[in-house]
Amino acid sequence: MTGSFDDLLAANARYADNFELADFDGVAHAGVAVVTCMDSRLDPLGMLGLRPGDAKILRNPGGRVTQEALMALILGVHVLGVDRVLIVPHTRCAMATASEVELREMVSEASARDASWETFGAVEDQLGALHEDVARVRAHPLVPPSVAVGGFLYDVGTGRLSQLV
Repeated sequence: MTGSFDDLLAANARYADNFELADFDGVAHAGVAVVTCMDSRLDPLGMLGLRPGDAKILRNPGGRVTQEALMALILGVHVLGVDRVLIVPHTRCAMATASEVELREMVSEASARDASWETFGAVEDQLGALHEDVARVRAHPLVPPSVAVGGFLYDVGTGRLSQLV
């Protein structure tokens, strides 16, 4: 394991040489929070024309509003300057194109261990899930009506974001 992270530590050293966020206050300066997928094709800040310090970014498989994501959004709204929430799943998402059974099989095969007991959160109806997640955030008693909550779909083939909810 020694040396496994050398390239990343070297890149970090170069990054730290010009580090400009030392005095950053942690507030979302653009008032934005984004819940999106962990997919490496997504650049949440870049797709919205934002920079580090502008937004709170919450990522998980499928870009779902999990209980943890919801708690983070509430903290963002009341403590970190968030007044706009974007929920952004994407096209060609493995979580929306594979069933729970298929995900378990893929993980079992890749790990050579039984993963039949694990739940990975496959999304059977991506648009329905997006509507559900937006409604969940909007309806939460700790998210005031003044917070704009929208549901979007990011197209990994074009880079375009479309508002659906």
